[in-house]
Amino acid sequence: MKRKLAVTTAVAVVALASGGWLLQRQGAPEASVYQQARLFEDVLDHVADDYVDSIDTGKLYQMAIDGMLDQLHDPYSVFLKRDDFRALNEQISGDYGGFGFQFDIVGGWVTVIAPLPDTPAERAGLQTGDVITAVDGQSTQGWNNDQALKNMRGQAGTSATLTVKRTGVDRPMPMKITRANIHVNSVLAAVMLDDRVGYVQTSVVSRSLASDLANAIAELQKQGMKSLILDLRGNPGGSLEEGIAASDLFLDPGQEVVQTRGRMPGSTNDYKDGRPQQWPSLPIVILTNGGTASAAEIITGALQDHDRAVVVGTPTFGKGLVQSVWPLTSETALKLTTGRWYTPSGRTIQRVAKNEAEHEAQVMATDLGKDTVKLDSSLIFHTDHGRVVYGGGGIRPDIYITPDTFTTAERNFNKALGSSFPVFRDVLSTYSLELRDQKLIPNPNFTVTSGMVDEVLRRLKGRNVVLADSLIAGARNLIGQDLADDIEIYSFGRAAEVKRRVGEDRQVQKALDLAHRARSPQDLLSLATTAPGANRN
Repeated sequence: MKRKLAVTTAVAVVALASGGWLLQRQGAPEASVYQQARLFEDVLDHVADDYVDSIDTGKLYQMAIDGMLDQLHDPYSVFLKRDDFRALNEQISGDYGGFGFQFDIVGGWVTVIAPLPDTPAERAGLQTGDVITAVDGQSTQGWNNDQALKNMRGQAGTSATLTVKRTGVDRPMPMKITRANIHVNSVLAAVMLDDRVGYVQTSVVSRSLASDLANAIAELQKQGMKSLILDLRGNPGGSLEEGIAASDLFLDPGQEVVQTRGRMPGSTNDYKDGRPQQWPSLPIVILTNGGTASAAEIITGALQDHDRAVVVGTPTFGKGLVQSVWPLTSETALKLTTGRWYTPSGRTIQRVAKNEAEHEAQVMATDLGKDTVKLDSSLIFHTDHGRVVYGGGGIRPDIYITPDTFTTAERNFNKALGSSFPVFRDVLSTYSLELRDQKLIPNPNFTVTSGMVDEVLRRLKGRNVVLADSLIAGARNLIGQDLADDIEIYSFGRAAEVKRRVGEDRQVQKALDLAHRARSPQDLLSLATTAPGANRN
């Protein structure tokens, strides 16, 4: 059955074009799989041998595969080539071969943001602000992020010589560093926002999310955490199994986490929690937006359905599909949708949309507070405590809070920057590093002065980015905030940058207000029920 589908679809894709026909003798195709396979081979042979332009046979097979999958009209079912397969493995595992440092392109050069703990980069002595001017003698000037990753990552055990320029050191420093297997923590930040509330920001649902979360929460509890804000905004998901494992941390044995239903043997399952939760008295607020997807929605839906967390923000992306991955060669794989998943209350989170463009338009609208999805009264479900939740359009928050948006003046400023936006970012980063090196930033609670904003604008003008005074006047606050974030991360690290940024984040502030007042999970639910913005489902 599968082969028949693949063959007939491929034939349809190859034979779509029409034009001036030179008719050849042909027979009527038969319906058997054997005849369909022969038909496909005949078509492929004719294209390979007789088409006006020469096309490699291997490329024709690849075109047929791509065409067949395209006709499924499923953006998640794809043939993964080498780079895509490698990227997927890195996302799921959180591991890659490399030196172990975060970087950005500043002034056209690869610049170290921070070395990761216990990595070759840290052991070699790389520091924030170091400029990597060459890798094995090849200049990095003008590299983009993709070029930098390609040249610096590699198999663990291989070595490369980095040429490093450091402020205060007259000569470039050569550092020979051996690559290692680097694990990227799926927790981006874990900080205390006040004396009671801890904040954990995640990046992806990799195979280590559950352990990374557990470690982060344990560390915050040592610092006095009594309530938790779990930020899943922008988390694109990842491993289904790890989404289940992360949910297990907060649920009781026997409680359902997720159901999967599909046609493939073994794809229909009912996943339940198998171990006692570690923090039963910890109030939890989950932050979501349109970038919260897939396995991150599993976590959100499970904790919401069991009344274990209050969800604040905007509706999630709505990807309720399960993909299975079959490695086909050492460098390629097939990623195919094999099922749908449902929350414990029975909701399917897959958005109902005609196509991918409409799906994305719905998500963008909900993030702006303009929900375009008309709720179906037949899609009403209930949590363990009887609260109403809806299916059919992502996970809908218990408290609907839209994010801060740019003012009209700020939007006009960004529009005017246009293609010069990378220059703006480069000016901010370069100036931030100079302020750090000159020891002009005394502590993380610094204030960006009007003079600092003027200096950014002066440097922009020096790089031929000239903007009208009327545009600048309405964007000074935005420029100051962007500069503050860059100074914070370069001078005091990501944790300090996160604390400053969330202080200006209305969704976090709403979550913080709830979490600070809650003394138990039940107390949090009561507070959420009466909060402004509640029950806008």
